[in-house]
This record gives sequence, C-alpha cells and structure tokens, in this order.
Amino acid sequence: MKYILVVFFIPISLLFSTSYAVQEKGKAGITKEVFGALPDGREAHLFTLRNAAGMEVEITNYGGYIVSWTAPDKNGKQENITLGVPTFADYLKGTPSFGPIIGRYGNRIAKGKLVLDGNEYTLTPNARGNHIHGGRVGFDKKLWAATPVNGNEPALKLQYTSPDGEEGYPGTLAVEVIYTLQKDNALRINYKATTNKPTVVNLTNHTYFNLSGMKGNILNHELMVNAASYLPTDQAQIPTGEIKPVAGTPFDFTKPTAIGARINDTTHTQIRYGSGYDHCWVFTDKSNKLKRGATVYEPKSGRFLEMFTTEPSVQVYTANHLNGTLRGKEGVAFTRRYGVCLETQHFPDAPNHPNFPSTTLRPGETYQSTTIYKFSVR
Repeated sequence: MKYILVVFFIPISLLFSTSYAVQEKGKAGITKEVFGALPDGREAHLFTLRNAAGMEVEITNYGGYIVSWTAPDKNGKQENITLGVPTFADYLKGTPSFGPIIGRYGNRIAKGKLVLDGNEYTLTPNARGNHIHGGRVGFDKKLWAATPVNGNEPALKLQYTSPDGEEGYPGTLAVEVIYTLQKDNALRINYKATTNKPTVVNLTNHTYFNLSGMKGNILNHELMVNAASYLPTDQAQIPTGEIKPVAGTPFDFTKPTAIGARINDTTHTQIRYGSGYDHCWVFTDKSNKLKRGATVYEPKSGRFLEMFTTEPSVQVYTANHLNGTLRGKEGVAFTRRYGVCLETQHFPDAPNHPNFPSTTLRPGETYQSTTIYKFSVR
C-alpha cells in the first residue's frame, strides 16, 4: 500500500491572527484589531463582542470607550445606538465623553477640594474651577491592560492602576472593569477597585444613547426613572446638599415621559442651570441590590432600553452642549440633544456633603458596582 503525503500551507498571518473568534452569523465571540497608536507608540486595540443574536459592541482599551453598539429595531434591523467618532485619532483629540470609563470620580467635586481623616486634598480643577470626571487626564485617557474572554457571553476585562497623587487623589488605586455581552442583548459592566490609602471612588460609564439609530435627536425618547427625588445644584452644577422631590417639577419621570416634553421649561431654575437635564436622580430603592433604575423607549424604532444598577443614583444628561461640529461613523452631525446619558453613580460632590452616601474607600475594602443596559423591542 502506498501513502501519499499531502502538505497544506497555512499563511503565517492566520497562525498569529489577533482574532479570538470567527464572527460568523449567529456565532458569539470576540475579535481584536489594532485601533491606533498613542503619541508614545503604544498600540490601542479595538475589541468587538458579538452574541448569538447578532448584537455587537465595539470597545477600545484606550479609555474603555464603547465605540459603537448595535441593537435590533422592531423589524430586526441592527443599527448603532451610541454616539462615537470615526477614528482613533478622533478619540485622541478628545470627545465630550462619548462612552468611556469615568474615574476616579464621576461627576463633580466642588473646587476640587476634599478632606479625608483630617487631611485636605486638592484635585485638578478642570470645569469652571471645579473638578469633574477624574480631572484633565482621567481614566478616559488611559491605556488599559485588556484581557478578552471568549465564549457564548464574550467579555473584555480592563485593568488600570492609578498611582498615588494622580490628578491629586490620594492612594494607589487598582481598578478592574469587565464588560460582558450577555445572550439576552444586555451589556453588563462590573467595576472593582482597591486602594492602599483612604481615597474616594465613583466609577461610571458615559455612553450617549440614541435609540433611533442616529435618525434624529432624543426629544421623542420616552424616559422613566425610578426616583422620587433629585439633587438640585447651584449655577456651576454643584449639588446644594438638598434632596428634593420630583413631584410637580420637570424632573418627574416616575412615569414614561418624552424627554422633550419639559426640557425647555426655563421657568424652572434647575433647567436653566443645566441648559436642560444634567442632574442626579436619587433612586427610590436605596439598597445596593441590582434594581431597575430607568428605562428609555423610542417609539419609531420600537427599541426599549432597561438600565439596572447597584448604585444609588443616576446622572441623566441630554447632550445639551453638542453643537454639530462632531460627526459619527454614519456621517451624522451630533447636534444639541442628540443623545441621552444614564451615568449610574454615587452622588456628585459626596465627599463634601456628610448627608450623602459615602464614596470613601479604605485599605482592606473593595469597591464593587454593577450596571446592566438591556435592549428589547416593543
């Protein structure tokens, strides 16, 4: 008997492919590609998570940005439903926080000042003399170590260690954020952090949602927030320390209401201060259990978003300052109120208000938080 030796030549590029899963239709997995390079030459990567239902979420390890996110409409058409810019160079130039991880402290701290155990710390002022979203070079501008996790529910683990004194914060903070794309068209975000000195932590994600698939602004989106109260602010949008009821105000979204219904009611001082909605709603359920905090429904597409979180509040921001100078991959100009953010978090300026839930993290403790954004249609 004679044997014939058959040799197959496999391109080296395939042997060393950066793809962690072949993204066939109906197959879940995660792929990796080069997104761009930082000025110092380090490469940033773009990871695409896909579930069996066809939902795809693109995330970069530069700042942990959600670059794009597809969701089906009532006819099954998959479209991008988050604001993002076309190239890595555009992200390097800076965006109005189009989808990154925000830290160490999401939202504002008055005058960048906080006191811990009798020690005063001065944080980088970067918003009218106040500190916002972690400072000038916050977590959204860091290159995170990335570990892709393949499977039916693909995940991306991002890790960053913030050194003692970065942006004025005390303590070396080790941070881990895991994005998991679930089978049920939900993106789960798990946050974890530890420190070697007392510090403050308030992590969040700053995605702008537009459930129309970039076909118009979000004024027709129907918002519901499970919150009977909110935090009024001063003109610089720093909380006054009061917690006021939403009843009888433009902030009452206890029942689904079009975002545009009262957004221009400038007879209300808070609407004037925020140029619309840019405020923190306090959930009625004050537990740290996972609960449904808000929903958004877009009638034309039928897309329905549910937000679940362990956090005590959510900052709702209606893109009041977009002016059309930035465009997305689709070529659409992002004009005023073209997106809505649901930033789950502890209260802004909590270190300076003893009546607010504490954001202090101490050595030996672990900061943990979970938020889920789940899509369906109606």
